Amino acid sequence: MTGTDVVVHAAALKQVPTCEYNPIEAVKTNIDGAANIIDAAIDSSIEKVLAISTDKAVQPVNLYGATKLVGEKLFIQGNAYTGKDKTRFSVVRYGNVMGSRGSVLPLFLEQKKKNKLTITDERMTRFWITLEQGVRFAMNSLEKMKGGEVFVPRIPSMKVIDLAYTVAPEAEIKTIGIRPGEKIHEILITEEEARHSLEFKDFFIIKPEHPFWNINSLKSGKSLPENFSYTSKNNDTWLSKAELIDMLKKLGYDINTHD
Repeated sequence: MTGTDVVVHAAALKQVPTCEYNPIEAVKTNIDGAANIIDAAIDSSIEKVLAISTDKAVQPVNLYGATKLVGEKLFIQGNAYTGKDKTRFSVVRYGNVMGSRGSVLPLFLEQKKKNKLTITDERMTRFWITLEQGVRFAMNSLEKMKGGEVFVPRIPSMKVIDLAYTVAPEAEIKTIGIRPGEKIHEILITEEEARHSLEFKDFFIIKPEHPFWNINSLKSGKSLPENFSYTSKNNDTWLSKAELIDMLKKLGYDINTHD
């Protein structure tokens, strides 16, 4: 992308409890902020603008997810406002960034010191991605984007309780119940979205329902079967304990485990 002006919009109020507690600030940051980025990018003739979204934007059950859903819609339809200008907007949508601020991993590591970990529900599953993987996926999506796409990576799932046992195999695990605005399983692509999505080797592309132009670069993609959905429960790729330990060590965490 030599010589191309790009913007990656990653700013957000992202913690679910924080957004529930302060909904007006969540709307100002995640919705009004997205609109400001769109206006500024068009006014400045930025060529490519990519928004970072989340699985919580899909069929949201909390305010954070609802604001990210609106943010996605604003970015996709932002292409309708560019007219003949060169600015194009797309979105990347992925799951929990392991070890990021507000994630469960730092909480587990802190609780490990007292040998007692808390989980909300033993059935809970989540998509997992490292920060490095997320950045690399965003950069690759910037290269591919034509405007209007939602890029979704193929990433592994894992049960939260398995993460807890891996981090602290000898600790007591206490189930405390689902928090407000929390799902048992997360979704990255719904059945409805799958009808206008394409499958590639390492990712999916959700095409805009109102295409702004012909996207010939998507010809190599494969249509998804009827009733397809991509959830952390029905995922065909799961993190093993060894893979998780290796991932945590690469992130700099000292995980002492034994079988």
